[in-house]
Amino acid sequence: MNNSSMISTPSAACAPNVSPAVSTVRAARARAAVRGLVAGALLAACAIAQPVLAASVDSLIKAVKFDDISAVKKQLAQGADPNTVDNTGTPILVIAAREKSDKVGQLLADNPKTDLEKLDPAGENAMMLAALNGDATFVNLLIAKDAEVNKKGWTPLHYAATNGHDDIVKLLIDHSAYIDAGSPNGTTPLMMAARGGHLSTCKLLLDEGADLRIKNQIGMTAVDFARKYSEKDVAEGLQARLDSMQGAAPQSAPNGAK
Repeated sequence: MNNSSMISTPSAACAPNVSPAVSTVRAARARAAVRGLVAGALLAACAIAQPVLAASVDSLIKAVKFDDISAVKKQLAQGADPNTVDNTGTPILVIAAREKSDKVGQLLADNPKTDLEKLDPAGENAMMLAALNGDATFVNLLIAKDAEVNKKGWTPLHYAATNGHDDIVKLLIDHSAYIDAGSPNGTTPLMMAARGGHLSTCKLLLDEGADLRIKNQIGMTAVDFARKYSEKDVAEGLQARLDSMQGAAPQSAPNGAK
C-alpha cells in the first residue's frame, strides 16, 4: 500500500462520511438558522427603538407646547426633524403657533429645513393659527422669513378677521394680503368679521377696500352674515354703508337727474 494514501488532513480525518447532497442541505439549514437569528435580533432591536423614537417625538412636542426653546434646540441638534408632526399629523410649527410658543416658533422659522407652509390635517398653516390667536409676534416672524401671506382657500386674513384682530388684519393687508380672498365657498374676510360681530374689523376692511357687495356661493353678503348670526349693530352699520354707496351713484348724473 502506498503510504501516501494513509495521509489525510485534519478536517478530512474528522469529517463524517456524508454525501455532498447531505452536506449541502445541512449548510442551507445552518444558513437559514443564522438568518433567523439575525432577523430575530433586528425585530427585537426595532421593538426597542420604536418606543424610544415615540418617546423622543412626544418629548419634542411637549417642549414645543411649553415654549421650551432649550429642549427643542437640543433635540434639533441631535437630529430631530423640524417638520415633525404629532399623532394627528399636525406639524410642530403649527403647534407652536397654536400654543403661542413664540420663542420656539422663531427657532423653527430660523431653521432652513422648516417648511413654513406645511399644513395640518384641517388645511391650516402656522400663519393662519397665529392670526386666529392674534399673535402679532408670530405673524411677524413668519413674514420676516418670507412665509406666504396669501394661500388658496382659507387665508390668514380670514382667520384674523374671524376673531376681530384688527392689528393682524392691518399687518397682513400691509404685506399684500388679498382683501377679498374667497374661501372654498366664496366667503370673504369681511363676511367672517361680520359673522363674528366685529364692527371695527368690518370698518377697517372696508376702509382698506373690501367689497361689501360680494356674495358667496350661496348668495350671502357680509350684511346677510351679520343678520343670520344676530349681529344687529354690524348689520345696521354695513347696510347703512351699502345704502350710502348705492345712493352715491346718481350724484354723477347731470343736474341731479336719475
